[in-house]
Amino acid sequence: MKTDDLITALAADARSASPPFGRVLALALAAGAVLSLMAFALRIGLRPDIVEALGTVRFVFKFIAIAAVAVPALVLVFRVGRPDADFGWWGDALVAGPLLLTLAVLAELVAVPSAAWSARLIGSNAIHCLIVIPSLSAAPLAFLLAALRRGAAPRPAVAGAVAGLASACVAAAYYAANCTDDSPLFVATWYPLAFAVPVAAGALLGSRLLRW
Repeated sequence: MKTDDLITALAADARSASPPFGRVLALALAAGAVLSLMAFALRIGLRPDIVEALGTVRFVFKFIAIAAVAVPALVLVFRVGRPDADFGWWGDALVAGPLLLTLAVLAELVAVPSAAWSARLIGSNAIHCLIVIPSLSAAPLAFLLAALRRGAAPRPAVAGAVAGLASACVAAAYYAANCTDDSPLFVATWYPLAFAVPVAAGALLGSRLLRW
């Protein structure tokens, strides 16, 4: 059988089995997110001034920026495990989050005196951010990789990286409710560095676990 014929056959099988595979992915994501939430609630918790923070633009913006990455990442998770995977415009949509953060950083650089830039960038939770986000990403990533093994990802490393990115978004949404550093300078610097860990781990594990 030619390679093109094999891919076509696999794609037909994936489509016929797509509801079960889609449910498996959804359940895996939900299970990982719940375990991550439990860990967050038991070990980290909400910031003390959460009610006041909800009334500030910077705090709310963190969740908007995370959502801008999370939505396309989660959509792509449900595509990368299929042999005929097509990112479509959802792949391009991944730039929305970084673009929003860039605009927010520029706005803050204009609004805040340069003497305060360094303090806002460094914040007081940088190390905490670099530890908590990858840690809370572990459960969603493990469950998603296990679910993706039910599929036939044409690019295993890419599929793993997408799973890592989606997991990081789940973790970041929780962590943002604890982090008291709301400056776009802080978010644009430390959150991507924290995201790099689960994304790299997902790519490495995916390249080994998702081969077919």
